[in-house]
Amino acid sequence: MEDMVKAWTGVVATGVEAAAALIITISALIATWRALQAFLARPAAPDLAKERIRLDLARWLAVALEFALAADILRTAITPTWDEIGKLAAIATLRTLLNYFLQREIDGHTARQRGAGDRDRPEAVSGPA
Repeated sequence: MEDMVKAWTGVVATGVEAAAALIITISALIATWRALQAFLARPAAPDLAKERIRLDLARWLAVALEFALAADILRTAITPTWDEIGKLAAIATLRTLLNYFLQREIDGHTARQRGAGDRDRPEAVSGPA
């Protein structure tokens, strides 16, 4: 029974890793397509267009990293070697750092968007009437 659970868990871990690879592939293709469109269209605000593409890609990469972490957790559950535990700790640390910096980027982008929106309102420029 234990061997069957280990075998099934290994299959599920491989499937979850494949999902992570699929997410990375699709998000990279979409980001490439959107970058080419932005490059060829020459938008009025090119920095904003690039930032949106970069942040969207980063969000999907963070999702893929979560899937990779889930696969490693499954593998560590069935074969808890020190090598697997070390890999799990490294991925968990990387995921945490990536999510922290990504959230800082998103917060900065949101603040810049709010600031740009405030400049467009007359009362924001001249003050309350």
